[in-house]
Amino acid sequence: MDALVKFGREDKQVEIRDIAQPPDPGPGEVVVEVRAAGVCGSDLHMWRDHQSWTIKLPLVLGHEFCGAVAAVGADVAGFQVGDRVAVETAAEICGNCVFCHAGDYNQCPHRLGYGALYDGSFTRFVTARQGILHHIPANVPYEYAALTEPICVAYNALVEKTPALRPGDTVVIQGPGPIGMMALFVAKLRGASEIIMLGTDVDKQRLDVAEQIGATKTLNIDEDDPIELVRSLGDGYGADLIVDCTGVSIALQSALEMVRPNGIITKIGWGPQPLNFNLDPLVQKAVTLQGTFSHLYSTWERALGLLSSGQIDLELIIGGVYPLGDWVEAFEEMEAGNNVKSVLLPAT
Repeated sequence: MDALVKFGREDKQVEIRDIAQPPDPGPGEVVVEVRAAGVCGSDLHMWRDHQSWTIKLPLVLGHEFCGAVAAVGADVAGFQVGDRVAVETAAEICGNCVFCHAGDYNQCPHRLGYGALYDGSFTRFVTARQGILHHIPANVPYEYAALTEPICVAYNALVEKTPALRPGDTVVIQGPGPIGMMALFVAKLRGASEIIMLGTDVDKQRLDVAEQIGATKTLNIDEDDPIELVRSLGDGYGADLIVDCTGVSIALQSALEMVRPNGIITKIGWGPQPLNFNLDPLVQKAVTLQGTFSHLYSTWERALGLLSSGQIDLELIIGGVYPLGDWVEAFEEMEAGNNVKSVLLPAT
């Protein structure tokens, strides 16, 4: 079967290859026929070999996906052939460490994630354990359900990790990529009164989308000063919450200037660059700086509920839907900023 494989550590060493279909599912497993798979910014990083996390090679890319159950192993309950399912990213966990026992399996040190340390979803069939399967509501199309994962990343960051976010707060989101857009949706649902989306020259189209889905203000930092904008709002002391969806060092430096005393900076984006700036403002302002990673089972159930209820509408987010053979176009359109999100259809 065709699969999109990263085979080397040079720029664009990614190609369609023929790989073996998965074996019959073992106990507690199913085989999923992938009906839709979202292209993540991390897939673009791996395409360009700019990732800052450990991966295996060769690697089938892709970790945001959903599909139909094609085969069911022994001891699987609640799922049968034909069921529409969204699949979490934690392909394997140990089940025995302190984090797994506490229910925090996203922090399992033995976790293998699809599209990083475990072959991913840019192919036709994927094996998945029952514990990471979720039924897709009948009114949610596959193209939307494939993006449950980035919604979960934002939900974890702005709800589960940041319960102090309150109605009326001012939120600044750095980076109008897919995660930034999902963070915008969630901040809006939490009742933020000001939601400021920041981008660069390449993000002009995405900033327009951000405005359409609820950003109260957007700003191109290549043209205007975001710090001046943020300090012009409210009492002038800064934003209650900064959400860094970029991963670049300068974003954190800017966040420390924009956040108000006793405020929060939540860092989602990954980046290999050293900081090279002073962290004293973090101390002086008594700012909470926190990282957030991945998600858990309950997060997925809530995200699918938000899709089903229409409280998160992805119509403007999905810029293009492509057969797997057109993956280069799908990647390039995202890299150029023309698509907030590209979706691949591996089973077509």
